Amino acid sequence: MSVPNSTDMARPAAAGKPAQDALRRRLLAQIGVLPLVVALLLGMLGGLGLFTFGYGQGLSYLSDDPAACANCHVMQDHYDSWQASSHRHVAVCNDCHLSNHAIGRWVVKADNGFFHSLAFTTGDFPEPIRIKPRNQVVAQNACIACHGEFVNEMLPIQPGGDMLRCVHCHSDVGHAHRP
Repeated sequence: MSVPNSTDMARPAAAGKPAQDALRRRLLAQIGVLPLVVALLLGMLGGLGLFTFGYGQGLSYLSDDPAACANCHVMQDHYDSWQASSHRHVAVCNDCHLSNHAIGRWVVKADNGFFHSLAFTTGDFPEPIRIKPRNQVVAQNACIACHGEFVNEMLPIQPGGDMLRCVHCHSDVGHAHRP
């Protein structure tokens, strides 16, 4: 019985290397490179998304705390004006700027969250920021939901009919002394 020397011990490992390479090539040929590239890209995008969500204090936006809206410096004037408004004791940002419908609330929150994040990340927004027409509808519906009994005579007879927006006359109710 002979004792293997170091050269003999290296041969099986070296002989296994071509077999491993062949196995790797066969596996790549079977599954293709595309799924690996897609998995890598999804992993990178997911990681970037999680980082951005954490850095941007994303969880705070899932609350009803008005201070969360002031996480972005461009919202500070709006937050300050809300604190000086007549509604600060009865309504928070989400009461006026989100739908009161359970599903609609999250749809509007997701829509605003995406477009606010995009605008603030790219810097493509006017200062001071202005409410978009689709969000004016949400705010108008919030006014009517709380004050419908006072304005029922002003409501349009047909759905979708014209009505003067509440903020036309009451522009400082939610945001007093806004620029």
